Amino acid sequence: MNLINFAVHFLTGLKLFFSMVFDIEMIKKVYAALPGKVEATRKMLGRPLTLSEKILYAHLYAPTTAAYERGKSYVEFAPDRVAMQDATAQMALLQFMTCGRDKVAVPSTVHCDHLIQAKTGAAEDLATAVDTNKEVYEFLSSISNKYGIGFWKPGAGIIHQVVLENYAFPGGLMIGTDSHTPNAGGLGMLAIGVGGADAVDVMAGLPWELKMPKLIGVKLTGKLSGWASPKDVILKVAGVLTVKGGTGCIVEYFGEGADNLSATGKGTICNMGAEIGATCSVFAYDSKMSAYLSATERADIAALADGVKDHLRPDAEVYADPSKYYDQVIEINLNELEPHVNGPFTPDLAWPISKFAQAVKENNWPEKLEVALIGSCTNSSYEDISRAASLAKQAVDKNLDVKAEYTITPGSELVRYTIERDGLLNTFDQIGGVVLANACGPCIGQWARHIDDPNRKNSIITSFNRNFAKRNDGLAATHAFVASPEIVTAFAIAGDLTFNPLTDKLKTKDGKEVMLDEPTGFELPSKGFAVDDPGYQAPAADGSGVQVVVSPTSDRLQLLAPFAAWEGTDIKGLKLLIKAKGKCTTDHISMAGPWLKYRGHLDNISNNMLIGAINAYNDKSDTVKNQLTGEYAGVPVVQRAYKAANIGSIVVGDENYGEGSSREHAAMEPRHLGVRAILVKSFARIHETNLKKQGMLALTFADKEDYEKIQEDDTFDIVGLTAFVPGKQLTVVANHKDGSKDEILVNHTYNEQQIEWFKAGGALNVIRAQFAAAKA
Repeated sequence: MNLINFAVHFLTGLKLFFSMVFDIEMIKKVYAALPGKVEATRKMLGRPLTLSEKILYAHLYAPTTAAYERGKSYVEFAPDRVAMQDATAQMALLQFMTCGRDKVAVPSTVHCDHLIQAKTGAAEDLATAVDTNKEVYEFLSSISNKYGIGFWKPGAGIIHQVVLENYAFPGGLMIGTDSHTPNAGGLGMLAIGVGGADAVDVMAGLPWELKMPKLIGVKLTGKLSGWASPKDVILKVAGVLTVKGGTGCIVEYFGEGADNLSATGKGTICNMGAEIGATCSVFAYDSKMSAYLSATERADIAALADGVKDHLRPDAEVYADPSKYYDQVIEINLNELEPHVNGPFTPDLAWPISKFAQAVKENNWPEKLEVALIGSCTNSSYEDISRAASLAKQAVDKNLDVKAEYTITPGSELVRYTIERDGLLNTFDQIGGVVLANACGPCIGQWARHIDDPNRKNSIITSFNRNFAKRNDGLAATHAFVASPEIVTAFAIAGDLTFNPLTDKLKTKDGKEVMLDEPTGFELPSKGFAVDDPGYQAPAADGSGVQVVVSPTSDRLQLLAPFAAWEGTDIKGLKLLIKAKGKCTTDHISMAGPWLKYRGHLDNISNNMLIGAINAYNDKSDTVKNQLTGEYAGVPVVQRAYKAANIGSIVVGDENYGEGSSREHAAMEPRHLGVRAILVKSFARIHETNLKKQGMLALTFADKEDYEKIQEDDTFDIVGLTAFVPGKQLTVVANHKDGSKDEILVNHTYNEQQIEWFKAGGALNVIRAQFAAAKA
């Protein structure tokens, strides 16, 4: 084949790929059944329906003749697809390969985005990651090939952006093993973050269980203008609802203001809805979604959605009287919305830009901005990048120095290639911007940051979604703030957090005073999207001959052994491992960053268990008392000592325990090391489910003041397990060192199925037994 013919053949292949609509037959079936299911639900409930209700009831695993009660009823659903990122996919697929199936039951994908560390720049960092993670990538590639799973290679992009570009569709239901899966709500899909064990259920063809969510309606009126952006909508909502205000709820956005937002802007809002604890967030289907589908070569899906569009939006009566149909209603006028900056240390500390400078000064936060970072799965659309680039161009044209370091993380190769073609990367280059790999990078702690003194208080600002202490760079002294890409870029130019780009002037290199003009950009590229190699690997049509090999000496991967079943009695003699004080997120329980390399090796990654949690008795992290020796040591060290002595333990925690990422390692590690129960004031949704899936006891204080009764040398008995039933309290007896004791009533939310998981030693043990019985 000569060079010209090869080029024609190669480009034709790319065009065929890029014109391919994934899972079109499945989507046709969903839309064909949707009108009938919606009408049946409307008739059964006897009232108009919200969009969330239409999608949820259309995806029941089995039909129902009675309504489910929001916030109380456990419901079995049949999701349309599963998406996994590489860090969580390892454990999910290690579990799946033990369940007995030859192929996944629903369309599923793996996306290699979490294991690429940002250090010098895209090309070098990607090459390093491919070499460093070779064993893991080969495992994920081969196991995907074997079980019929689509595989997106390192560098292809961040899972949520790739899903939005290729798989999300209005009215669908998806689960993903990452807490920011709800990003797909920007295309009208209910997309919910889960642990890997939930993904195993769905890939195995089993129902997926969820407590019927409550509904929060957010009515948007008006239209964004000037410096305001879709990011500011969710930054404001986070300030209103706080990090746990959306727990157990779907947030449904509606109104003329919602229809005025771009599809990718909607995705940004849904993505960061994870920071308010929401089950997911969703927007109704509209012309903006149709345009995005067409722009990403999915006009076929847009046409199908147009045919059932009335079923992809709330009923008219819901719009007319929203308080009648939602459990809570929030109204935001986009005409009046100010840009916001949220932080530091929590994504719900919301500051309108007009009040931010004062807050910085009053709280003595470092005013000098050291690094500004844009992009990530939350804000890496063409619209985001083009608006940020308009400010970068102003810096060049107005002769301004850019005072802070500046990085750009494209969300996918599709976006990166297109913005390079259109000259936007060159614009960033002119202000010293560094383009990082199409991966999560600094957003999840995969950042080899260059800083002179890691203990020095400093400030960074990002367009990411999460800003807990140590989240981005592993440094407790870093104050991380979150804003839109436009505001982040403006701050990068100023290098000063007390700067307000709406009102303040900057000095040029030659001493003149100028103001930044409002950012401008484009929702979609005028020349269309383009890409050379999107990075997709289709699975084998028949994977029976594909071998998946895990070396027994590997320190990155480890085959799983089933957890032990419940012993059938009350559990006694448990030692207190740690009484965690204050915020205890999944980052505190199972850190990311350098620990990501052990995500496929349960024993090795368990060495990070709870090392970030603050011990209530000494206000230190990773320092707890070993009751066997009386000495203090790291949390995993003490727990391994208890395990070696065949002694179980209990972890006590505060409010919203397990907030943050969906990572099930935060549940598997304590289970693996011998922790028997987690007793807290309240749980974040995903983490509570993950604990249940692994056969753990997830318990809450009936009286939250009982948290204060827990003493450092306590030994615990959990009483009532032989009569463990839904809705019935258990008793935890705290036996104190002085011989006294407190009997503490505790609540739980286990249903009958979840109690069976506990008794069997985990949900996977139940699945394995079911498939074995079916084959017998």
